Amino acid sequence: MNAEILDRVRSTKIVATLGNVSSSPEMLTSLTAAGVNVFRLNFSHGTREEQGLRIDAIRALEAKTGVPTCILADLQGPKFRVGEIAKGTIVKADERITFDLDTKKGNANIVGLPHEEIFKAIFPGARLLMDDGKLVFRVVSVDTKKFVADVLVGGPLKSRKGVNLPDMTLDTNPLTSKDLDDLNYALDKGVDWVALSFVQRASDVIAARTIVGKRAVLMSKIEKPAALKELSDIIAASDGIMVARGDLGVELPPEHLPGWQKTIISKCRLVGKPVVVATQMLESMIDAPAPTRAEASDVAGAVFDGADAVMLSAETAAGQYPVESVEFMARIVSSAEAHILSDPTSGPGKLPVEKSVYHAVARTSVGLAETVEAKVMVAFSSSGNTAVRIARERPAIPFLVMTPHLEVRRKLCLLWGTYTAASAHSDDFESAITEAIFEIRKRGMAGTGQQVVIVAGMPFGIVGTTNSMRVVTL
Repeated sequence: MNAEILDRVRSTKIVATLGNVSSSPEMLTSLTAAGVNVFRLNFSHGTREEQGLRIDAIRALEAKTGVPTCILADLQGPKFRVGEIAKGTIVKADERITFDLDTKKGNANIVGLPHEEIFKAIFPGARLLMDDGKLVFRVVSVDTKKFVADVLVGGPLKSRKGVNLPDMTLDTNPLTSKDLDDLNYALDKGVDWVALSFVQRASDVIAARTIVGKRAVLMSKIEKPAALKELSDIIAASDGIMVARGDLGVELPPEHLPGWQKTIISKCRLVGKPVVVATQMLESMIDAPAPTRAEASDVAGAVFDGADAVMLSAETAAGQYPVESVEFMARIVSSAEAHILSDPTSGPGKLPVEKSVYHAVARTSVGLAETVEAKVMVAFSSSGNTAVRIARERPAIPFLVMTPHLEVRRKLCLLWGTYTAASAHSDDFESAITEAIFEIRKRGMAGTGQQVVIVAGMPFGIVGTTNSMRVVTL
């Protein structure tokens, strides 16, 4: 199945992380042809200048092809790490170790942990996980600048390894000084989405929004148990959500992660917020030319749950088979979506009725399109909100959004099922319909005698007035 056919049938979007192996113009072209809808830039790695060159290359490809491309800037966030550790250090289970705020060189008895916010929040009984959960400690006693912990799971202890604290909410700013510099740089370069790492509460998102304003849309990464306690509020404050299963999977018991993934996706879809499932989706393809069967089931499971997008990380940023990873993901997604069409009970269910004109029009238009066997739905939207409402209903037919704003087209690359096209600034509905029909014919989405359902607002061209639909026969 070639990339063109896959793109026609695939509604779930693909996010690919760029790295040194995947940032050349030739590789960007190949990744796009393979099925990438959104390029993620991970500001935890590389320099701002390197990320800037990637942004320039993506925009150059967009200018060359005329196809809008979405850029997601993923900020590092307040990552906690131990200090320097003597080489060859090994800690053993059932022994005790001291964590000290000021220690410069650690060993098996004492470890530097240069983060005051941890010492303010730590308490006896709290757990510390280190090196992606490979080492586990439980706090025994606490002092102002040090605390003692039992080693529950031992092993090699290495310098600068990350620390996870699943049992506490830390009084941290979600944007470090590095994040602020990265954020301002990314906004100046015109990225479309900004992902906030280690969000713990809705106020973290609100604080970031005061800086970002309307220059980009905000995605909150759910990777802390504390965030699950305020999940609904965080979703409400965000424009989109990422199920960041890396750190979340370290801090949660592994058996709890699948259930939370389903819950997060369901809550996002309920309110029409795009949701991305990320981390280790095709991990084996970093070094192998094909995924495992378990990985294929994992990707398909996210589709069955109703995710808007699935994400590749190291597979495309540093792996040996970046293009093949995208191709396999596209094939798995397409197959899962085909299964949902043949057996709707295997996909996300119907949503409860929202008591608003906008949601009523979205739901009714989808039902109308399916009843008259329309070949495509068209929505005119200045802000993209109409697209979000219709995508929330998961229509079984292609969905084209006409908008005069390039930034809206880029943003919607992440949204389930949406294709976009440029429209003229107009207040004439009949002229707009003619424009939409031309675009549909040009793309081969419908032919003579077939029907199209068009959704718009009256008066036409006014933001926030989605209130009408029309069936048009080509």
